[in-house]
Amino acid sequence: MRTNAKRENLKLALLMAGLGACSAPQTPGPAPSLPPPAVVSASAVPAPPPASASAEPATVKRSGIEQAAYGKADGKDTWLFTLTNAHGLKAKITNFGATLTSFEVPDRDGKLADVVLGLDDIGSYERGTSFFGATVGRVANRIRDAKFKLDGREYRLAANDPPHHLHGGPKGFFKVVWEPKPFETPEGPALELTYVSKDGEEGYPGTVKVKTTYTLTDANALRVEMEATTDRKTIVNLANHTYWNLGGYNSGPITDHELLLWADHYTPGDPLVPIGVVKSVKGTPYDFTEVAKPIGLNLQKAGGKPIGYDLNYVVNGEPHTQRPVARVKDPKSGRVMWVESNQPGVQFYSGNFLDGSIHGKGTSYAQYSGFCLETQAFPNAINVPAWQNQVILEPGETYRHVMVLKFGTER
Repeated sequence: MRTNAKRENLKLALLMAGLGACSAPQTPGPAPSLPPPAVVSASAVPAPPPASASAEPATVKRSGIEQAAYGKADGKDTWLFTLTNAHGLKAKITNFGATLTSFEVPDRDGKLADVVLGLDDIGSYERGTSFFGATVGRVANRIRDAKFKLDGREYRLAANDPPHHLHGGPKGFFKVVWEPKPFETPEGPALELTYVSKDGEEGYPGTVKVKTTYTLTDANALRVEMEATTDRKTIVNLANHTYWNLGGYNSGPITDHELLLWADHYTPGDPLVPIGVVKSVKGTPYDFTEVAKPIGLNLQKAGGKPIGYDLNYVVNGEPHTQRPVARVKDPKSGRVMWVESNQPGVQFYSGNFLDGSIHGKGTSYAQYSGFCLETQAFPNAINVPAWQNQVILEPGETYRHVMVLKFGTER
């Protein structure tokens, strides 16, 4: 979201009408106040339950923030912060990459489990290339052929996903040390992380000041707020790249997780980079709109090399307004996660490239061990005229991205 009015009023219908690809998706109806039923329809747009509807551990714990040394990276000190809410939920975050390393939530019986895929230590994160839990940027996702034009000048970037640019480059925001500031809020403990990306870093113009704030609320929600300002016209698209497994990080594949996406359209790629076209999900393996469906139900039909989901969905409703994005349930544990955001799109990734070669927390991450729901602007937006304003940031404007993850359980 930006303070510039022309971007605030930018409608998704105009984006797609400019391409002549299809009609705009309908804005979802108002959310009911009751908790969602076991089987939900995308048209209903159910609200997550209040905190009282969530299962709690047997012992209620005092909320707060803990800080521990986490070693050195890039020659600087790193820290591991533990945020604990009033119900005993715990989020662990390091200032290296503004990375969520662990998140403990209860199942239907109140038993806590860590539902985030993560690594063992700071060295593993520094060497890693899978973006586990990180804040990625300056521009998340892919930029075609690792180049773009801005005001007639061409900028060339690192082709770290040949021949394309991915998640800000080989040393994007996920590989730098951020400045941390823990603090308490009336809603729960929080951690603010700031970083200054200098003009020319990874090939991008302008000095950009970035801030990511994690808040673990006593309503059992993890709020992730990302902001940026610049001293020169540039492009920005930040995203949180957490891999989730609601059964627990070591509980096996997420193919039986039931997914509902409030997204009637997607942006097909060639093969992974969107080409500027918007299509309906109806009649495709990418449709998760009518009722919650197991991720593995049509996974083989989704295609890809390797096979699986890795595409950007167009979130229903008014872009840059906070609205429902997705609902995921693990039927075995009963854990449910709701995703809300103010971004135009969301990348659904089913962990296709995981192959057992990455180890962390005493386990190996096999294919489909975790899924990502990365709320974002459209990938490659700067190279599609109808989408460019999603990612262009000018001096005097503020980029603001809010993603809220709410947790509960069902029997």
